[in-house]
Amino acid sequence: MTQPIESVRLTQRQDYQFDVHFADALPPLRADEPPPLGQGQGPSPVQLLAAAIGNCLSDSLLFALRKFKQAPEPITAEVRAEVGRNPEGRLRVLAVQADLKLGVPAASLEHLDRVLANFETYCTVTQSVHSAIPVATRVFDADGVMLK
Repeated sequence: MTQPIESVRLTQRQDYQFDVHFADALPPLRADEPPPLGQGQGPSPVQLLAAAIGNCLSDSLLFALRKFKQAPEPITAEVRAEVGRNPEGRLRVLAVQADLKLGVPAASLEHLDRVLANFETYCTVTQSVHSAIPVATRVFDADGVMLK
């Protein structure tokens, strides 16, 4: 079965500012490059990529835990994208570090080891960019204990 094609529309507002339209029912999101190129009036493309990775990983972790009828909420994520120059001297995202934090202590969740071993493989965005950008994922529980 073929999945639907996801589509967004971007409209330039001025200079490097673009309104990103996701669907008719959703308000547009203003994206902008940071100074000196843009004015920093919205998330940059690198921040949007980091957000997509963090959102997808969080969704995958939540989905995997809910399959076992577990309640890990609220999940939070902090994603850092390292930007630097490639061998040709062009700016690129060189690596991404995603830290996910469960809203509960690990001891309160069943099947956590099984979930932690597999949830990343179901993350559409991370798995799609992983061949070009190394993505490291860590998971912490509500007490700050690193689980993965």
